[in-house]
Amino acid sequence: MARLPILTAESAPESIRPLLEKSQKAMGFLPHFVGMLAQAPAALETYMTVSGLNMRTSLNPGEREVVQLVAGTTHGCHFCVAAHTPAALGKGKLDPAVVEAMRAGQTLPDARLEALARFARSVIATRGDVPDAELQALRAAGFSDQQALEVVLGISLATLSNFANNLAHTPLNPELEPYAWQRPAA
Repeated sequence: MARLPILTAESAPESIRPLLEKSQKAMGFLPHFVGMLAQAPAALETYMTVSGLNMRTSLNPGEREVVQLVAGTTHGCHFCVAAHTPAALGKGKLDPAVVEAMRAGQTLPDARLEALARFARSVIATRGDVPDAELQALRAAGFSDQQALEVVLGISLATLSNFANNLAHTPLNPELEPYAWQRPAA
């Protein structure tokens, strides 16, 4: 059960209804997260704007989904992990074994993506003050300094979403239930 109300296109303030309609059109349903975030129009607008900017980075869709799944699993956001799983498998075109490893907190079976995931985890853990060796490992895997900063952008997007969902206890939409996730036992 959600701790914060989930608005619909009909119950949301008139000024943000176009954002809800845009999200519903893009997803085929209105994610409960978007309906929850609609209570704070500036937060919803920030999420939608940064999401659009994140899609324009030089990271490919699969790499962007790695960052989102790393952030979601690190921050324990059950909603975000469920929502990004079909995105990673679909538009991200990630191997199911890579997605399952991310969801389980395991080493990825793709060395380049593992370097990206490790770097993203380090950015989160160190608040960006990653050790030189982590940045060098990312570069050695073929990522640029621009892409290192784009990882930070992706994490900023994920942090808004992860923290808001954790605060709200946002329930999964029925469309996301097949991708339900719980943090693995330590």
